[in-house]
Amino acid sequence: MQSVLQEIKILFSSFTSVQIERIEQLPQSGSDRIYFRIFTDDHSYIATYNLNKQETVTFVAFSRQFKLSNAPVPEIFAVNGSNTVYIQEDFGNRSLLDQLEEHGHNSYVYELFQQSLKKLSEMQVLGSQYINYDLCLSAKEFGKQTILSDLLYFKYYFLDTLKLPYDKQALLDDFDALSNYLTHTGQKHFLYRDFQSRNVMVKEDKVYFIDYQGGMKGALQYDVASMLWQAKAELSDEWKSNLLDDYISYVDELLDKPVDKSSFISQYNGYVLIRLLQVLGAYGFRGLFERKAHFLVSIPLALRNLKGFLNSNRVGITLPEFDRLLSLVVADEVIQCYTPMQASADSPLVVSINSFSYKKKYPVDESENGGGFVFDCRGIQNPGRIEIFKKLTGRNKQVKDYLEHQTRMPDFMSGVYNLIDISVEDYITRGFSNLMVSFGCTGGQHRSVYAADELARHLRNKFSVKTLVHHLIQDDKNWINE
Repeated sequence: MQSVLQEIKILFSSFTSVQIERIEQLPQSGSDRIYFRIFTDDHSYIATYNLNKQETVTFVAFSRQFKLSNAPVPEIFAVNGSNTVYIQEDFGNRSLLDQLEEHGHNSYVYELFQQSLKKLSEMQVLGSQYINYDLCLSAKEFGKQTILSDLLYFKYYFLDTLKLPYDKQALLDDFDALSNYLTHTGQKHFLYRDFQSRNVMVKEDKVYFIDYQGGMKGALQYDVASMLWQAKAELSDEWKSNLLDDYISYVDELLDKPVDKSSFISQYNGYVLIRLLQVLGAYGFRGLFERKAHFLVSIPLALRNLKGFLNSNRVGITLPEFDRLLSLVVADEVIQCYTPMQASADSPLVVSINSFSYKKKYPVDESENGGGFVFDCRGIQNPGRIEIFKKLTGRNKQVKDYLEHQTRMPDFMSGVYNLIDISVEDYITRGFSNLMVSFGCTGGQHRSVYAADELARHLRNKFSVKTLVHHLIQDDKNWINE
């Protein structure tokens, strides 16, 4: 990582003489890109490290092309010769989703959604004329094959895991009919592909867009469907309906011919369905196949989102086998199957979680049960061997970033979650009162502290269970978390 930081410093100096005060690595999202925030005396920038060179080429080119239409995208200041590092404008760390979670569904947030959709319509229609679609990463156009690919993704990674009996050929025929229906649209412009409130940044009450490198040419409806039906946002039906009307009015002002609203909404519903199924396929792959807890927990929310859509909307085409299967997929018993057990306020279970040092002090179970789980974190690279981390703990952001992005700690914790979740579910059901889980490392300062805190967070979020965290070494030192 030191070589990457050095590359960032060299690239930064290529376009400005301003001195860097510090560089902080940002938490990694779903991609393999690694982001850094560069701080100077009075400004900040974002540096991106990405070994996918074509992705860098596309993002940089799209950004510069969109700037020609005044789209709210970041300015690119510099790119290195190997297309692995680039430095861009910093829009801060507050997304539209953050604003929604902080303020709720109030008028201020509604206006931010309106602003986002207005800027989206301009980016799609006006910005499209400047885009070189030969640079698209997958296909140039979101057409029939891309739609079929999303449908099959849902089939293989989610539908087939349910083991429901169905007529395979009839289902494939329905897939073909739906993809044909959605492909035949007269309005094809830039399709963002992942337009959601996480990718809309808010700075000084204005919206800005990031992560559009997966874009291609396609139907206008897809992006607005992605935004309004994002499960995490949980927008009301009233907001969805009014914001869709707002978006159609924005598009109407930009197109040569007025929008046929009835046809537009019919196809919009089709793209909502495609987007919801694509998300379920992704959650199925990440959760059911890769066993990542965050995605497993998200499946019930996505299913309820799909159920709400199916109960109140219709696609303008008959799909008998597909419709039958979807009604089974959103059945209450299926949703319940993926819904984690929740501890009630009266549940007696308390999970005691400890961090300790193998060299100094072992945890003791003071309950009548004894025993419990003990995990050895010493197989993970030790941050304590790095000078800048020696006086910090696993509760400091710098150490957490190191463990999450530069070690196998995420894989380690995924395995821990899979084991502990089984016992927690069983103990809640049977009314047990105590479970102890301990994490040990060499000094009881970095890895074990991080792991204990992360398990407590996971169990509270997934099961609403009571937890007690004790860091044996750090608590005895009266350690103050910086």
